[in-house]
Amino acid sequence: MKLAVLSRAPHAYSTQRLRAAAQQRGHDVKVLNTLKFAIDLTADEPDLHFRGKPLSDYDAILPRIGSSITYFGTAVVRQFEQMDVYTPNTANGISSARDKLRASQILSRHNIAMPATAFVRNRADVRPAIERVGGAPVVIKLLEGTQGIGVILAPQVKVAEAIIETLHSTNQNVLIQKFISESRGRDIRALVVGDRVVAAMRRVAAGDEFRSNVHRGGSVEAVQLDPVYEQAAVRSAQIMGLRVAGVDMLEGDDGPLVMEVNSSPGLQGIEAATKLDVAGAIIDYIAGQVAFPEIDVRQRLTVSTGYGVAELSVHSAAELVGKTLGESGLWERDITVLTLHRGVNVIPNPRKHVVLEADDRLLCFGKLDEMRSMIPERRRRRARVRKLPKQPLN
Repeated sequence: MKLAVLSRAPHAYSTQRLRAAAQQRGHDVKVLNTLKFAIDLTADEPDLHFRGKPLSDYDAILPRIGSSITYFGTAVVRQFEQMDVYTPNTANGISSARDKLRASQILSRHNIAMPATAFVRNRADVRPAIERVGGAPVVIKLLEGTQGIGVILAPQVKVAEAIIETLHSTNQNVLIQKFISESRGRDIRALVVGDRVVAAMRRVAAGDEFRSNVHRGGSVEAVQLDPVYEQAAVRSAQIMGLRVAGVDMLEGDDGPLVMEVNSSPGLQGIEAATKLDVAGAIIDYIAGQVAFPEIDVRQRLTVSTGYGVAELSVHSAAELVGKTLGESGLWERDITVLTLHRGVNVIPNPRKHVVLEADDRLLCFGKLDEMRSMIPERRRRRARVRKLPKQPLN
């Protein structure tokens, strides 16, 4: 295949390893500076220019988008997607993972266990937010910090309030997060490729430092993950729309707590710790998937007038409970079930013999009017009729 690695750091360890792994497997690979692209929207079909010249054809790209160029970098990736060039990490996935709040909102929607988190802007809401996450000590995080930068441990409520007030005064957005004391300055980095964890390491903070990042002097060691941790890492990456990701987890008393999903994970630390060819595993995965470029499913499915994508919930009192999909009457109403979500499990392309249970969620494509009729009306509070004021007219 012909592969482009989108990176502004051609001499970085990760970039060099990815290029070497691709060359060793006989692929044609080039490292292209993301900022040298120009997006061309003038032609009949989407196109890109690189260094002022039309871009040659590529089978796949591997984005390594730094936080400083997220907007432009994801725009370039999105253009490759419109050109049907395969990318393991979508533009939406990269954007969502880069914003810690947005990532937490998405993961929590899918029941991924995380440290208790709050996000506020009003000064009066800070102390109640600290109490909601469990009280001091708390961890304060900048929304787009990397490598441990912008992560502060506040030992007392007043200290936390002062830090947050200072950051807010400089127009910084911060998360307030529960401090997981049992992790003792350690965390797990799982490298997810496709639907499996190809390597994992434990990072241990140096001295009194609570941040375990290698860039902050932390040490690393290879670790064999428990299946529960593997499942949490793979699900988190897939939910974020990333097929290559570094998933950071704390070892909580009740199991893994996902902290972050990184769309451009560094390879040096994990390859040194595990002695595994992680770069090779990434290249092999891309080579196996290159014929199936990532597409925006909602964009493609909603171009037909009157049709769209919706999620239908099976409520305990609904007449669908206990019936099979074949008996549900959905197909007769021109509704196709794409996936069935049951708890943390996903059944893709479910067959007609599958029996529906209470709280199942069905991702469907079909007639919007038919699907709207199946969504129960939200209960609205009756507006209270107020008394006429003494002076009804000013």
